[in-house]
Amino acid sequence: MAAPAAAIVNLADGTPASAAQPDWRHVARLVHLSRALDDIEETRLVPERKVLYQFSARGHELAQILLGLNLLDPHDGIALYYRSRPLMLTLGVSPEEAAAGPLARSGAFSGGRDIGVVFNLPGRGAPTVLPACGGVGTQYTPAAGWAQAIRYRHEVLGDGSYARSLAVVLGGDASTATNGFWSALNIATTQRLPLLFYIEDNAFGISVPSTCQTPGGNIAANLRAFGGLTILEGDGTDACEAFELTRRAVAQVRAERAPLLLRLTVPRLSGHSGQDTQAYKPAATLAAERARDPLVRLEQFLVPQLISPPEWREIAARARAEVEEAVGRALARPQPDPRQLTSHVFAQDSDGTRELQQQGGLLPEGFVYAPSSERAQPEPTRINMLTAIRRTLDVELAVNPRMLVFGEDVGPKGGVHGATLGLQDKYGRARVFDTSLSEEGIIGRAVGMALAGLLPVAEIQFRKYAEPAAEQLNDCGTLRWRTRNRFAAPVVVRMPGGFFKCGDPWHSQTNEVAWVHGVGWQVAVPSNAEDAVGLLRAALRGNDPVIFFEHRAMLDGAWARRPYPGDEYVVPYGRARLVRPGAELTVVTWGAMVERCELAARDSHVDAEVLDLRTLSPWDRAAVLASVKKTHRCLIVHEDNLTGGFGAEVAATLASEAFYSLEAPVERLAMPDIPSPHSPILLEAAVPDVAHIARALQKLASL
Repeated sequence: MAAPAAAIVNLADGTPASAAQPDWRHVARLVHLSRALDDIEETRLVPERKVLYQFSARGHELAQILLGLNLLDPHDGIALYYRSRPLMLTLGVSPEEAAAGPLARSGAFSGGRDIGVVFNLPGRGAPTVLPACGGVGTQYTPAAGWAQAIRYRHEVLGDGSYARSLAVVLGGDASTATNGFWSALNIATTQRLPLLFYIEDNAFGISVPSTCQTPGGNIAANLRAFGGLTILEGDGTDACEAFELTRRAVAQVRAERAPLLLRLTVPRLSGHSGQDTQAYKPAATLAAERARDPLVRLEQFLVPQLISPPEWREIAARARAEVEEAVGRALARPQPDPRQLTSHVFAQDSDGTRELQQQGGLLPEGFVYAPSSERAQPEPTRINMLTAIRRTLDVELAVNPRMLVFGEDVGPKGGVHGATLGLQDKYGRARVFDTSLSEEGIIGRAVGMALAGLLPVAEIQFRKYAEPAAEQLNDCGTLRWRTRNRFAAPVVVRMPGGFFKCGDPWHSQTNEVAWVHGVGWQVAVPSNAEDAVGLLRAALRGNDPVIFFEHRAMLDGAWARRPYPGDEYVVPYGRARLVRPGAELTVVTWGAMVERCELAARDSHVDAEVLDLRTLSPWDRAAVLASVKKTHRCLIVHEDNLTGGFGAEVAATLASEAFYSLEAPVERLAMPDIPSPHSPILLEAAVPDVAHIARALQKLASL
């Protein structure tokens, strides 16, 4: 039997144990609460099909609870994963709330929109639990973003209340093999951020042993030579050791403002999820895990030295009764209301109502934007789109101290396209900075910053390079919906792409339809400098995440040059621009194809009305329908591949809502279903050109 806390005075590295001990009775109660919740779910609610997706925390409870007792700063940010319910209980979440999530009841963290263990908790003067995701490793880079926001708000904005705040990210041993973990590790160490990596090593990723995740199965051992990182490790089932290591880790990150990785070994006493029987574990492994049960070891540690046997039994009985009552109340809650199914996809619902999120972005903290106007005040000189983008970023950085611009090569180089040239010299490295070569890290970091109340403007150097960040982009878009508007992450992602002189499969992709299909994203595709200013400023002053697509051929294209429309000019999303009026047919297009369609309409001698959608999410259905009902014909032209391109959505809408107005089939003109070719000759054959569009106009007009 272990000695009482006061008698355990040394850790493995010889560090004296802290004289200040936690309230062990409170710890015991929390462990019993967590264990009772898991037991009721596993033995009753899962078999009864009332809980459909269950993740047990058996074996992980003690270490998480001891961590939670150290997270008291109101600006602490906590990024967790699906086995983190004991931590939530420690942070004050009631057993009823903890039970209501897996039961998919109304009022819970997602209200039945997400699996019940992906918690979130707005700060409200206490630590914030960043919205968890179901993906493994997705929690790491948002935590790095939160840590960077702490430093920014303290050092740049001068808020002293952030002086000792930290971010902590929880993860299992298997998650240390993910892109997110390594990206966050690079960010935290190169930027020296106050980020605690809290690794709960249970030696398995579902059925795969930790030796398949990292050499030797010990990520801490493999990172001991990693620059700028302190490493601690120990036994997460040993109450005194886990308490002292956790206390020390948190205190060191707060004091030194630098990253630290704490690895605690714990047993996973249940399967990965409720359906996992653990048949892949040998009997000896199962027995060894049961022998390390932290609840049993906690009892051995406390009874009878600090707690009498009757009091221990009373704590357990009261916790069980409390959980039984909580589960009963959670079961009595109503089921989610299907009528609310599509609410909170965007800041403004489809019925026009607006309800501000509780946390994330600038507006919940009362930030007031500079005045905006839809009326242009054009200057006499025309500028190219690249200059328009740079000037808009410059103006907004000047009026919004919470705005940051970052990405690969955006600093001294000014971006590979030149859009940020000179901005770092003007606003400093804290506000305009380069990142590591990790798109996962760029977007995940942006999400964490937005959740912490900043405006991150992230650049993905070329559209194709967004693929490594796809998980973070998708999670960001769904964040408002899956938290029932508790959180939102209004980030702006600048994303150049499309052909330029030549093409290739890596730098010239458009595929903007992927983000239109991505839930929760607004998507802008400007064709000229004036619209670029208005759409970018609207994004920077909006309350939704935005993909701002910058077409490479238009950045310095002569046709795309326009007078700068003023420092207050905005273009509302979802409002098409009439490029050319006409009566014979309607051309719907966007991006680089707008110029070609306008020239083709002139050359074809067809009285074609050309509409530039400007934004694809939302898109101006009303303008397209009104035009087609007038002209009775429609040609849709875009650069993206034909199959599954956004033109198909426009065509389907016309077939549904303007069928009886059509006097000819809706036609689409787009690239064939191939990547963008490199040879200029092949590129011209692939991308619709003026002559090809003109012939399509003449053919459609003759039908």
